[in-house]
Amino acid sequence: MSNQKLSVSLKLLIITLITGASGLAISLLFGTVQPNDLLRIKQPKSDKKKVTQEQAMTASTEASLATNQMNQVPNKFQGTVIYQAKLQANEKVIALTFDDGPGPKNTAQILEILQKNQIKATFFMIGEMVKYFPLVAKQVAADGEVIGNHTWHHWYRHMDVATAANEINSTADIIYQTTGVKTTLLRPPGGFLNNGLADYAKSHEYTVIMWSEESGDAQRRSPQVPRMVKNVLKDAKPGAIVLMHDGGGNRSRTVQALPQIIDGLRAQGYRFVTIPELLQIQAQEKIATAGSSVVTNHEYPNNQLNH
Repeated sequence: MSNQKLSVSLKLLIITLITGASGLAISLLFGTVQPNDLLRIKQPKSDKKKVTQEQAMTASTEASLATNQMNQVPNKFQGTVIYQAKLQANEKVIALTFDDGPGPKNTAQILEILQKNQIKATFFMIGEMVKYFPLVAKQVAADGEVIGNHTWHHWYRHMDVATAANEINSTADIIYQTTGVKTTLLRPPGGFLNNGLADYAKSHEYTVIMWSEESGDAQRRSPQVPRMVKNVLKDAKPGAIVLMHDGGGNRSRTVQALPQIIDGLRAQGYRFVTIPELLQIQAQEKIATAGSSVVTNHEYPNNQLNH
């Protein structure tokens, strides 16, 4: 009896195997299953996720490298002080710069104007302001603008090496952590070159960026919009660096003046570049950087303390 049961079980097993083999053969015959599929090992979901993360990290790294390349200046300008680029008279380029941001309102309005006019500018940011308004700082970088260092507290007083280092390095760190930008551009607050900040910056291969003309929007008695526009247009020259502000107070007049400044400069034949682009143009023209025809007295202890 037991042998009979065993025989029946054996028959059932043989039938099952034959049926399975037949099904596989049919699948192979009609192409629903490929031979290679029998040997293929599916990638675990966790590996797929890992690949996606790696791709995202690679894309982020490439974007960061591109951004930082955009912020680089030629090596010959590291450790120097720049008031304007020394260009040929027919090289009608000019750089717009904005200090004391990022701010929650005026910076966004200025970005909108620049975007509308397809212009890139350079923004010198205060570390504390980046801390308070990180999303605005990120937007500046996302729009393709160049970012520079304007120290953490915007102090004018004399500083020892440790204090100067902290003012600059803390700002550089938060700019990088927030935007991914590594900047080697510094604009000392107030244009003060003898309070320890510029010396520290130059010794660490920063390029210290001053200016050759300004709108006057940081003066204690800020001029009206027409005067701001006139201040910029009358002093325009190839290689000029224009100082304006997107922070440090109510910059609504700057916002109003900016479109007129852009239109006026374009009418004079100027195109707009960032600070790194401006210095790259000078480097390509092989014009010496030593000396400057621009008056270098930009320290204003008594009347302009918002630069």
